[in-house]
Amino acid sequence: MLKIAHLMIFKFLCKVDILKIKMKKIYHLSTCSTCQRILKELQPLEGFTLQDIKTEPITPAQLQEMRELTDNYLSLFSKRAMLFRQRGLHEQTLGEEDYKNLILEHYTFLKRPVILFGESIFIGNSKKTTATAKEAIHS
Repeated sequence: MLKIAHLMIFKFLCKVDILKIKMKKIYHLSTCSTCQRILKELQPLEGFTLQDIKTEPITPAQLQEMRELTDNYLSLFSKRAMLFRQRGLHEQTLGEEDYKNLILEHYTFLKRPVILFGESIFIGNSKKTTATAKEAIHS
């Protein structure tokens, strides 16, 4: 009976550790000067995984993970992307599935950076978002 209890505790602790590792991630664009500035502001970023979304595209599972921490795909979608206007998307009515597919199709449609920390998500480059993320990371 004691062995079973120890095994259950061990499995629980392993899941907690995996969750902590998994939830310290920043999706960014290495060629974006704004992302570079924000990453500098957030230093030190010990234990964080940085993913350059241009060279390592986000997966459907990663996007789903982000979506579960926010209200909708629209909050992850960048309407400032040049492709948004070039494709005439600003003249269309887009739904959740459209936003999801566009983000997966091209990295430029993801609002960046996206910071996952614990059970929190920080999306975009506003000063308020950056300050809130910095406070959460370093508190």
